[in-house]
Amino acid sequence: MAQDVATDPSPAPAESVEPVEPVEPVEPVEPPQPPGDAPAAAAVTPEKTKPTVLGEEQVSLDEIRRFVAVFRAVKQAYVEPIDDARLMQAAIRGLLNDLDPHSAYLDATQTQDLNEASQGAYDGLGLEVVQNPDRTLTVIAPIDDTPAARAGIRPGDVITAIDGTAISAENVDAAVESMRGEPGSKIDLTLMRADSAEPVTLTLVRETIVVSSVRVRSLEPGFAYLRIAMFQADTAQEVDQKLRALAKQQPLRGLVLDLRSNPGGLLHSAVETADVFLDKGLIVRTEGRLPQASSRFTAHRGDTLKGAPIIALIDSGTASAAEVLGAALRDHRRALLMGDVSFGKGSVQTVLPIDNGDSIKLTTSRYYSPSGASIQASGLVPDIKLPDAIDLQRRNRPPSIRERDLPGHLRGDSEQVETTASPADELDQDYLVQEALQLLRGLALFDKNAPQAAGTVAKGERP
Repeated sequence: MAQDVATDPSPAPAESVEPVEPVEPVEPVEPPQPPGDAPAAAAVTPEKTKPTVLGEEQVSLDEIRRFVAVFRAVKQAYVEPIDDARLMQAAIRGLLNDLDPHSAYLDATQTQDLNEASQGAYDGLGLEVVQNPDRTLTVIAPIDDTPAARAGIRPGDVITAIDGTAISAENVDAAVESMRGEPGSKIDLTLMRADSAEPVTLTLVRETIVVSSVRVRSLEPGFAYLRIAMFQADTAQEVDQKLRALAKQQPLRGLVLDLRSNPGGLLHSAVETADVFLDKGLIVRTEGRLPQASSRFTAHRGDTLKGAPIIALIDSGTASAAEVLGAALRDHRRALLMGDVSFGKGSVQTVLPIDNGDSIKLTTSRYYSPSGASIQASGLVPDIKLPDAIDLQRRNRPPSIRERDLPGHLRGDSEQVETTASPADELDQDYLVQEALQLLRGLALFDKNAPQAAGTVAKGERP
């Protein structure tokens, strides 16, 4: 684990209301304990003036009275009886959901799902989704080699119904949970697509999702392809080991780093992966209102590729921790970015446990690249822009969804007011991979530090 991370984060489950990036917490801050044995999360002090929390202004008693008045009105006058626990949970969810698209209340089941996903395996479909204001679910990206990816589910698809039942405010949480289930069981998803006026219904079979985050292969002698599907705890170590093993067969002269449809993952994993390719310097910094939310992550000596050029492929499904890696490599001039503008999620979420096994996921800080730029809502603009429309394999997919398209998103520092399918199994038919390889061949000729391929003449030598 990177030394600047105070607590070990757990990734968000694939079928969740905010799965764009698995959770990356900073050190949780314990709330002030109330007198007696009452849990802090439910405590209300009896004094006329509420105590100041973390230096913030006091909550007005008028606001508390207004909440109590509404609570009582609902209890007394709502058309059907409703218990206090359900009403309070709805109030808490509303409090968090109105902040931004990534803050959320997680009940005990959702918290357990999150913890299970941190082990890298769970039973479900392999979808990354985000909840819309109308309580439908928008697909951010399917995970590589999962039922969702094999069924042809695309970024931007809107899930409107599950097993024939329309998704609504009353059942959205249950709908998300229903995408998990016993391996081998079937589920029908009804989707709306931008390029179709009629809904599409797909039948998927749940399975145990084991996310293999790293795939490495040789494109041709001296040039490698590295696919990172998401950032898990052991991703950096696996990247380093597989690249070193490949380099033993023949020194590497260039690398195609595929970050397309990578929804993010653990911040410390992305930092450690960047460190595989960097010798020194800042990788990323985070800034929040609390001291614990602000950190700096720096590289250590030891570039596994020994300076060989890198072309990083990005698209609208490249998000969060994947954007951290891309920004760090570009800012240190270790990579060129090729593809389309990335998703633009530049915020960090912290998981704070509360009573009864529940927890809250709260946005606590923002990412900043080594150059000081924020990717929030603006994303990474590639050095070589080859939009998905050029990629013949994905020409017919609907318009992409990015962070700035999410209602209530945090406004980026430079935001102006105004993917993506998984990589092809046959890389020789993947347009962007082949374009990147062609560019790498040229860059390697001018890289005096790169090992020369057999039969070539190094610059400055005579045959």
